[in-house]
Amino acid sequence: MPPRSRSSSLSRTSQTLISLAEALSRSGSHLEDAYWEDRLGEALDKALGARHGRAVESALDVLLEQRSAAYEMLVELAETRSESLMPGPDGQDCDTLLISAPVLAWTRYRLPAGHLSAPQLQALETLLADTVLGTGARVCLLPSLIRFDRLPQSFQETRAWTQALAQRALGLRRDGPTLRDAEAPEDLLADVFFLVGAVVVPRGGAVFQWQSPLPAESPTQDVIASRWAEGCARILEPAFTGCQLEYLRPEAYYTSTRQADQGIRPLTLKAAATWLQTAARIPGTDLRAALVACGDQAIEEYRIGFCTRQSNDVIYGCVWPALSREESQPDPDAEGQVDTWDAIAALLRECGIQDIRRLPGLQPMEFCEDCGTPYFPNMLGEMQHPELPEEIDPEPVQFH
Repeated sequence: MPPRSRSSSLSRTSQTLISLAEALSRSGSHLEDAYWEDRLGEALDKALGARHGRAVESALDVLLEQRSAAYEMLVELAETRSESLMPGPDGQDCDTLLISAPVLAWTRYRLPAGHLSAPQLQALETLLADTVLGTGARVCLLPSLIRFDRLPQSFQETRAWTQALAQRALGLRRDGPTLRDAEAPEDLLADVFFLVGAVVVPRGGAVFQWQSPLPAESPTQDVIASRWAEGCARILEPAFTGCQLEYLRPEAYYTSTRQADQGIRPLTLKAAATWLQTAARIPGTDLRAALVACGDQAIEEYRIGFCTRQSNDVIYGCVWPALSREESQPDPDAEGQVDTWDAIAALLRECGIQDIRRLPGLQPMEFCEDCGTPYFPNMLGEMQHPELPEEIDPEPVQFH
């Protein structure tokens, strides 16, 4: 008997989502788009409201494997239906949007836990209302800043967060969503802290102040971002002593997490180079860096290995994930495309490292079987487990 194909083992819900997404991808008019979007949205609401299962993710896995044009359509609508409620929770006459405001932090010390005091939480809610949110908006924020490993891991979980925080904003429940237990590695020098909440507005109302029938009369997104950053600095910087911080503008949940993914990459690289030169006391003139692309059939990430001028042993490493099709499959002839290699090299030079070597080819994604640490390239193109010299303490100093 031949083995069952992956698609034949899918749940009926996943098969329905795939069928509707493919129908939408074949649509040839706006009216037909609207027809299929409505039906796909209804199917997604049913799947996201179920108690168990990962029907949406299973459907997306199949479409991605098939390189189907329907993949982008399903993932976009799945994000929309999980981070927003129209109407609001329990059929309330309102609209809800799950938002987050990333705080990018890097340091030569140990990063703080991200706890918020009651006065800090209240001050942030007031700041949101005054500088970012539309008139009549109600907001409920999580009581602490959380890191990537505690964010929702599925569209279903995102939908549950949206529901719970919206109900709390409306006074329909006292508790918020259940957060997963996770301990961030203590040796991280750069990370993202997310301020997550739900905004509830009257049906059809503006969530953000930049939404206006007359855009010229409303504050721009850049102005709002500046006001938000200034207010956050006053409220949060005392809890992040010894850290360099960047405050990203509050946005819809999935948009903001993508912006955070982009923004943390250069900070991770800067933090590593700074730590090696300060805490590890290796001058920039004694540091060298090797860059290599890693992946299976396309670039999934770039790995940067740090060596000293005296040795080709890798002492430290950084990962630069490829977050777009342009980065994973670069076209050297494309106009206006940012060269990732040049961007990484420019950052290293800014940090005082001038001896930089770009290695050809695509290396496999190798990890240490014992500890899971990625292997990084040395100056000869060899992939190695990073090992700091014995005289260097790898633990960041506890400052907080």
